[in-house]
Amino acid sequence: MKLISWNIDSLNAALTSASDRALLSREVLNTIKGEDADVIAIQETKLPSTGPSAKHLEILEEYFSDYCIEWVSSNPPARKGYAGTMVLYKKGLTGSMTAPRIGAPDTMDDEGRLLTVEFENFYFVNVYTPNAGDELKRLSERQRWDELYADYLSGLDKDKPVIACGDFNVAHEEIDLANPASNHMSAGFTDEERTGFSNLLAKGFVDSFRYMNGNVEKAYSWWSQRIKTSKINNSGWRIDYFIVSDRIKEQITASNMLDSGDRQDHGPIMLEINI
Repeated sequence: MKLISWNIDSLNAALTSASDRALLSREVLNTIKGEDADVIAIQETKLPSTGPSAKHLEILEEYFSDYCIEWVSSNPPARKGYAGTMVLYKKGLTGSMTAPRIGAPDTMDDEGRLLTVEFENFYFVNVYTPNAGDELKRLSERQRWDELYADYLSGLDKDKPVIACGDFNVAHEEIDLANPASNHMSAGFTDEERTGFSNLLAKGFVDSFRYMNGNVEKAYSWWSQRIKTSKINNSGWRIDYFIVSDRIKEQITASNMLDSGDRQDHGPIMLEINI
């Protein structure tokens, strides 16, 4: 089975805009289409509470005609057009979708950050983890999210194996970003966030990329848009993950990044697993 995850940073912009960045986003969509994955997870859709429009669905049909589409969007009291997640899976698969609430602080449970599809042999969880924010203003809430999310996955794992993916908004170890020394107080690389990810793995999960590629390979999934040369210089971060239950880790056959061309921000990641 092949699975792909990508933070698209606005589904509407990617599908309907004529900007240079939108054109680059559509190149990424074409790359994903060419992979013919069984399941595709998308984060940061930024759709309204009513979800994808008829136009969005029409365009998605052009890319992914053989897929069922599930989505969850931000709803009041959370901000409009914020966060949001989506899962597409092959029509030959039987899936049951839920948008769980984990008791997260602030409006996090209303931001469309978590979407789970139960398949016959495993749970598939798509997550867009809250960012700690500028000046770490949301760090304490983020820490609580990490605790609750880890408990949620652990609970699922008691029933059947879990494959969880998405934008986790944390570089776990120093190898996971190009410039660790200058970023220890930056959102996404604080001790608190890294500990939260360690605690998640300790509940019975494995970071599939590190499991398959060891602790020497540097590869990134995100390059800042604020720094025009970040991708040219490969000054990136690995903050997008596929994590899987320990008991199915030996069934992983590949875990890597897909080429996102010249587009900065997130690139897609891919997992192949015999399940």
